[in-house]
Amino acid sequence: MKNMDSTTTRAIVDALTKAIVEHRLQPGSKLAEQKLADHFGVSRTLVRQALFQLSQNKLIRLEPARGAFVAAPEVAEARQVFAVRRMLEAEMTRAFVRTVTPAKIKALREHVALEKAAVSGEDISDRTELLGDFHVRMAELMGNAVLAQILGELISRCALITLMYQSATAAEHSNDEHADIVKALAARDEERAVQLMTEHLDNVEANLTFDRKVPTSDISLALA
Repeated sequence: MKNMDSTTTRAIVDALTKAIVEHRLQPGSKLAEQKLADHFGVSRTLVRQALFQLSQNKLIRLEPARGAFVAAPEVAEARQVFAVRRMLEAEMTRAFVRTVTPAKIKALREHVALEKAAVSGEDISDRTELLGDFHVRMAELMGNAVLAQILGELISRCALITLMYQSATAAEHSNDEHADIVKALAARDEERAVQLMTEHLDNVEANLTFDRKVPTSDISLALA
């Protein structure tokens, strides 16, 4: 019974994630437990478990005594995050070139291959996570745990925005750009690597389509 419950919870999480990411649910929409329970034909307990998981992924926010709402990420915050990332990651790229080894390049190439597989697959959140992790992976390979943690937090702050506003084509470009960055790192071409990293972050930000059509706030319609 427990396994069946966790499968049902997973199905609710997946359906809601898809509806949010595909812009079928309006940011700020209230997710009424009873409506969701009726829609999925399950108990409110299972719905509550699913909503808790989604709040851990920052896709929804849980407000005491008010309920669950689709997260409404701020575009201004995303812009600030990218500004900070450009400053940090230009210097990180310089430092990486100076300490580059064949083993580090091999690890990055393996990561880029995983990204490529995810980009061609159906799982939008998986591809978003891997594309963000490339930057954290660079910091980890340098042995800088503090930088890896800071970058991880910065990327998490705009992960929902990337998840909601990055198209599949833009994700594919990101993967190609990561491959080019790795080539420049392998060649120990510091200026080229820094230029490619800066251009890559500029492109990710420029390709976020903040002017998407307004989705619905009707749960049944959005999940249909």
